[in-house]
Amino acid sequence: MQQFQQYIGGVFSDGSARFESRDPATGEVWAMMPEARAPDVDAAVAAARAAFHAPDWADMTATARGKLLYRLADLIAENAETLAQLETRDTGKIIRETSAQIAYVADYYRYYAGLADKIEGAHLPIDKPDMEVWLRREPLGVVAAVVPWNSQLFLAAVKIGPALAAGCTVVLKASEEAPAPLLEFARIFDQAGFPAGVLNVITGFGADCGAVLTAHPGIDHIAFTGGPDTARHVVRNSAENLASTSLELGGKSPFIVFEDVDIDSTVNAQVSAIFAATGQSCVAGSRLIISNQIKDVFLHSLKGKAERVRIGAPQMAETEVGPLCTDAQMRRAVELVAASLAAGARIVTGGQPLEGEGNFFPPTILDCSSAPDAPCLREEFFGPVLSVCGFDTEAEALALANDTAHGLASGVFTRDLTRAHRMIRGIRAGIVWVNTYRAVSPIAPFGGQGLSGHGREGGLQAALDYTRVKTVWLRTSDEPIPDPFVMR
Repeated sequence: MQQFQQYIGGVFSDGSARFESRDPATGEVWAMMPEARAPDVDAAVAAARAAFHAPDWADMTATARGKLLYRLADLIAENAETLAQLETRDTGKIIRETSAQIAYVADYYRYYAGLADKIEGAHLPIDKPDMEVWLRREPLGVVAAVVPWNSQLFLAAVKIGPALAAGCTVVLKASEEAPAPLLEFARIFDQAGFPAGVLNVITGFGADCGAVLTAHPGIDHIAFTGGPDTARHVVRNSAENLASTSLELGGKSPFIVFEDVDIDSTVNAQVSAIFAATGQSCVAGSRLIISNQIKDVFLHSLKGKAERVRIGAPQMAETEVGPLCTDAQMRRAVELVAASLAAGARIVTGGQPLEGEGNFFPPTILDCSSAPDAPCLREEFFGPVLSVCGFDTEAEALALANDTAHGLASGVFTRDLTRAHRMIRGIRAGIVWVNTYRAVSPIAPFGGQGLSGHGREGGLQAALDYTRVKTVWLRTSDEPIPDPFVMR
């Protein structure tokens, strides 16, 4: 059985306790994980705080920080196959997706490596002739980065990359569900040559680890990805240390299809939007909002593709849909489908777990045309379940798209450019994909609004968010200071 360790202050250790990790494809225990508790959290924060102030990091030039990030990117690329295999084993994500995604994760670190010495201040044309005033951007301090199990290396990269580029230090809490890839990532990071304590990697449970970390007085900023319920606890905890927060939460994203589309191409996009990653994606296009003019034809084609999806062991290259990561997700999918059927939704395909071992739930389509209040239209499954409703007018499509408390992603499919622009303006979401879906880049900001959180990850803005502005006033006159009781 494989044994993993936490990483604190440049040292690997077993943690206060140990817990089992199960393979979601078989249900078998395959590894033991380190469980961090309050003493481990204290040690990790202390190590990050010490590293933040130590000369070998605090006095390091931004260019030198960038070179370390380039080295880290190269090591990730060299170890991508091992990381992909671990992520597939521990989470059940198919090897086709983990291999491709982890290879691209290296580019995120390369992007922030190049950005490290391009975070600039500014000179202000101040309204006082004997003053020079400029702005310095300085690192926030110690960052608590909390990430879920899905796409964890990517979700960690969009926090660690900009934070280290800006000069911060990080305590990364991996999810207690499937933390193996990030614990292995710590070993790769250790080889890159960063000073000890710049990054610390722990995992553990909510009360003894997550709550202690997010309320810790040594934390300056909390970067959290997860669900809105946990986010509320994080925000309450931040009242203890007054840390700033960025929250990247879930979604119930609309996938809007007008009557003028290429049906085969758009069906493929919808399959990617909801059935890729077994639907376990915060940006999953889980609400198909489709023109009634083509609804029946579109659903017929989509149903056929859903039923031909290859479900199987995630390690097999031909597998297209693997297991759900946790037993809790399986129970939620079953319960939400049942509640939606009771509300009037109709099963087009799927709807029941597959028999046998593992958390396998098939691609499922629910037609909610007669069930506008079905729970499946409101609540995030985090699984391969698509909810469908039709529309007759553009205004109705926009109203349906915005009929959600979330606001992370959206997709618009049409050949009408002017209509696309109207929809782009009208949709309340942080991301609008037009005639495509699930495209990402380190250059492009990523984030939402409403119950989907606030703040952005990716792009220049993310790096700036890990800095604070210092205003510097320099008096250039040699004349004596005049009346001390008058504000200059």
